[in-house]
Amino acid sequence: MTLGAQEREARLWVDVDVRTAVPAEAPVDEAFVRRVLEAAARRLDVRGEVSVSFVSDEEIHELNRRYRRVDRPTDVLSFSMLEGEAVPGPEDERPLLGDIVVSVPTALAQAQAYGHSAAREIGFLLVHGFLHLLGYDHGDEAAEQEMFGLQEAILNDVGLTRAAQDKRASADPGRKGTP
Repeated sequence: MTLGAQEREARLWVDVDVRTAVPAEAPVDEAFVRRVLEAAARRLDVRGEVSVSFVSDEEIHELNRRYRRVDRPTDVLSFSMLEGEAVPGPEDERPLLGDIVVSVPTALAQAQAYGHSAAREIGFLLVHGFLHLLGYDHGDEAAEQEMFGLQEAILNDVGLTRAAQDKRASADPGRKGTP
């Protein structure tokens, strides 16, 4: 099957599923998600399909417990479909990259705690999850620097820059990374 000209120009196909109540300040609409993830795909020269679900703390807690054996909620989970395969390049038509699951309540609480917008936090979590889909990790210092440097560059690409009042570094020095 040959892709049409418009389909060939698209770099990322995104399916957004909102499964929890979402306050007005949380940008979980398809346009926002697509803009952030398209920027990541362009920067990394990747094509593919991604599913994004926005869920409650209870739902992400259950997923975290079931798949990671961690019995608490978290902010974002990624379920890669690549598992050891090479990251698809721009010549691949439409490979399924995986699923990203974001807890809306946790994202909003973190945005407030760290002094930046809900858009910045949700954008950070989307990019963080997307990079995990592609095999990026932050298990050692070099990998962490690479991953968090990419996150910051992608967020800057879409105008989600760190605000001067961002308190993340001082608010939670134990958490790695800077959204």
